[in-house]
Amino acid sequence: MNSPISALLDSKESEIHTVSPTTTVAEAVQEMIREKIGSVLVVEGDALVGIFTERDVLVRVVGANRDPRTTPIAHVMTRDPISIPSTTTVEDVMDMHSGKNFRHLPVVDHGRLVGMVSFRDILRWIAEASGETS
Repeated sequence: MNSPISALLDSKESEIHTVSPTTTVAEAVQEMIREKIGSVLVVEGDALVGIFTERDVLVRVVGANRDPRTTPIAHVMTRDPISIPSTTTVEDVMDMHSGKNFRHLPVVDHGRLVGMVSFRDILRWIAEASGETS
């Protein structure tokens, strides 16, 4: 569990899914459906400015009766999400998850987005490390 998140990212076969702040909710949701993912990162230039999740769709779009075809992500995303450097250990990420209400964690090194880990990624990593994979 003292492995750095960079090792987990190296073992993952996935790309970083991003959208711009001007992307509509409908466009972002279509991307999430197509890629079978629960969130997209919102970037402006090279800077991470937010994250848009399934929960944001439910609470900030559907629950607020907004039109997903015309609502830009910038209006409903979670701004300035918690992020970690790739040197953070898996154990540290587990500690961070305790008591927090997030499932996706952007990984940023020196201001550059390098990946994203989900709580599911962490659980899979721990299971593999303990030999409990199926």
